[in-house]
Amino acid sequence: MKLTKLAAYFAAATMLVACGSDDDDDNDVYSNPQVQNVLNTNADIALAAYNDSVKTAEDLQAALAAFKAEATKADADRDDAKAAELLTAAKKAWLIAREPYGQTEVYRFRNSPIDSTNYEDEDGPEGDINAWPLGEALIDYVVTNNSDFGDDQVGVTANDAGINGNGALDAAAAADQDNNIIGQASITIDADLLANTATADDEHDVIAGYHAIEFLLWGQDLNTTDNTATDGTDRDEAVNTGAMGGKRPLTDFTTDSKADRRHQYLEVAAAKLVADLKDVRDGWKQGADYRTAFTTITSDAEANQRLTEILTGMGTLSEGELAGERMQIAYAGNSQEDEHSCFSDNTHRDVVLNALGVANSYYGEYKGYDSTLDGQIDATTNAVDGYGIEEYLLENNQIALNTTMKGVLSLTEANYNRIDAEARTNNRPFDVLIMDANRNDTNPVRTTILALNQQSVAIQNVATALGLGEVVDPDASGCDTTKPGEKCPE
Repeated sequence: MKLTKLAAYFAAATMLVACGSDDDDDNDVYSNPQVQNVLNTNADIALAAYNDSVKTAEDLQAALAAFKAEATKADADRDDAKAAELLTAAKKAWLIAREPYGQTEVYRFRNSPIDSTNYEDEDGPEGDINAWPLGEALIDYVVTNNSDFGDDQVGVTANDAGINGNGALDAAAAADQDNNIIGQASITIDADLLANTATADDEHDVIAGYHAIEFLLWGQDLNTTDNTATDGTDRDEAVNTGAMGGKRPLTDFTTDSKADRRHQYLEVAAAKLVADLKDVRDGWKQGADYRTAFTTITSDAEANQRLTEILTGMGTLSEGELAGERMQIAYAGNSQEDEHSCFSDNTHRDVVLNALGVANSYYGEYKGYDSTLDGQIDATTNAVDGYGIEEYLLENNQIALNTTMKGVLSLTEANYNRIDAEARTNNRPFDVLIMDANRNDTNPVRTTILALNQQSVAIQNVATALGLGEVVDPDASGCDTTKPGEKCPE
């Protein structure tokens, strides 16, 4: 999670290149159909993708309820084989839920409903929905030691969850398997508790959202190259080249003394996730305050500002957030903790989907999402085929800019598809690709970071040509994404 102040970017808008009315006479009704088409399509895509995000989160909620119903039966009545199948189904539902949501990340960094409740302050629910790295040691037991799973991996500087008197939690304290929310029966697991997420200065005390559910379903990814468990004494072996992700035992949800609390946590986290996603989605509905404000333009300056917002989401996600925060920090530091979906080994899909969201905004289309996890988009009920930045540029004779943008988007796609293929077909997920032994000039994580950097430059060039000012937030990340192997300053 990286929150930024973007008001300066939006205020910098001064002049619109598109065809529109230059007459500010109060008797005239302002009209700029090209920009209006861009805004309407951009809002339609957001509504569609968030609608799909809500639906898949509700499906996840139902899968967790079905799992709980079987797993919590008395020993004599419980079918452990069926419970195991339902746990697998819940994991699949989580993975599917990520498919539409990942494409919505392009709507961040622009004070839209994910980041702001009033189009001004950055007080939106993103931190409750998708913040990371997770404070997993605050939630449940973790493997710890003094090196590979030490303070940097499982520690937090502070918390508001009631652990260690809301103070810091280091690896030594986390070694006590009862020193967490699940382990402390006196802590009530409810929505109010989970609202105390990402409150520390380093924001590593995340206890809500997709990644909290992910951790409870999978547990830590401690699998080695031969699929046996490591105790964490060698970080380079704490990766999985077989079945993806961690291997939390079924007994954690059936016979373990804390099973009921884990189910309660999953139930509360899923309900909160659905509610938060609905709030974001509803801001994009026809007639909603945000959508009305975003799609209503009464002057060139307002039209200019709206285009700036769209391109800021595209440019800042491309370079600072995706290339920098989500990829380079993990790649340069061989940091499994800093990969986005480290428990499920689903980070390869995070990369693909975030980058796809940028392309969606550019081309003015949303095809839907992959509901079977075979890599093909098949859930197309809410698909949108509208008017994007591409059409806007072509109608304003910016042919060279469009050619360049399409080229860099294709380059990014070719490279992120290599990351996806490594995980899908070669059993080499993101945490394997970032290992020291695998970092070289052809590493697909490295080449994707470089491609995203080029993509952000091209997006900025579009904004510059349109007189829109800066749209790639330099403070979104401290990483120099022209040098993917160089560690990022903290």
